[in-house]
Amino acid sequence: MTAASPAMSTLSESAGAPASGHAGTDKYAVLLARCAGLPPIPTAVAHPCDASSLSGALEAAALGLIVPILVGPAARIRQVAAEHGLALGDTAIIDAPHSHASAQLAVAAVRNGDAELLMKGSLHTDELLHEVTAAASGLRTGRRLSHVFAMDVPSYHKPLFITDAAVNIFPTLNDKADICRNAIDLVRVLGIDRPKVAILSAVETVTDKIPSTIDAAALCTMSRRGQINGALLDGPLAFDNAISREAAVTKGIDSEVAGDPDILLVPDLEAGNMLAKQLTFLAGAEAAGIVLGARVPIILTSRADSVRARIGSCAIAVLLAHARRSAEAAVSV
Repeated sequence: MTAASPAMSTLSESAGAPASGHAGTDKYAVLLARCAGLPPIPTAVAHPCDASSLSGALEAAALGLIVPILVGPAARIRQVAAEHGLALGDTAIIDAPHSHASAQLAVAAVRNGDAELLMKGSLHTDELLHEVTAAASGLRTGRRLSHVFAMDVPSYHKPLFITDAAVNIFPTLNDKADICRNAIDLVRVLGIDRPKVAILSAVETVTDKIPSTIDAAALCTMSRRGQINGALLDGPLAFDNAISREAAVTKGIDSEVAGDPDILLVPDLEAGNMLAKQLTFLAGAEAAGIVLGARVPIILTSRADSVRARIGSCAIAVLLAHARRSAEAAVSV
């Protein structure tokens, strides 16, 4: 790893020393290094009315990642800042009477071009996404919305992306195709030209008794036929076969993905949510979260998130926003 940038040093000071499993392999610091020198992105922060969400936005601003536009009850935001010693400075505030209005006005700030990113504050995820998906006033595109956990797992040799563990409860085959496309687009922006996608199920054989195995086989066929581009897909794979080449060899599985996936595509939200939380609480992983498929990336943070995870979420969104700017500039030439 190259010498730490000022942003990386600030992260170390605010988050404390990394856990032993992260030493020498600080994957979030690598993300911050890639953001160094990039202009901060205007970001609408919906209802940052507790210390966690407000400090997360202000910390990201201090690192030069975003220019926050705080959307919520102005008096309450200032009260939270005063109670927790958070300096608002000249941070813009759009006054909104309650969380529902906060979500509406934050989405409107994106639609009218004042913001290029959307960040969840202390309101419920469903409340924010309801406004994002509104037919007339939302931020929908032709893609299905999906969530990606970008995980720093101490025992794994590179960043691991798990999708979808927060938005689509029981995704259909077509939903999974979009979930896969969203994750591939993200990982490619982060510098992996041909990400490897392991499509998870309980077993590695296709059987009509487990529908997710049929979906996995169909997704692989869609990839070979050019319906899903830019990645190498394999599945169905049980988790052990996906994450361990030795386990795959033992079972006679010949796979370029086994033991080296960048993306784990889970069969449903329950499986993905359990997997991500098991890695977090049993393996010491940290998980940055982002929603894709809307007009802009949506930064999802939780009160339980560490500083590193919150900043990692912002860094990913910033890189996506700059990639979008570059793509739009190339089209306009």
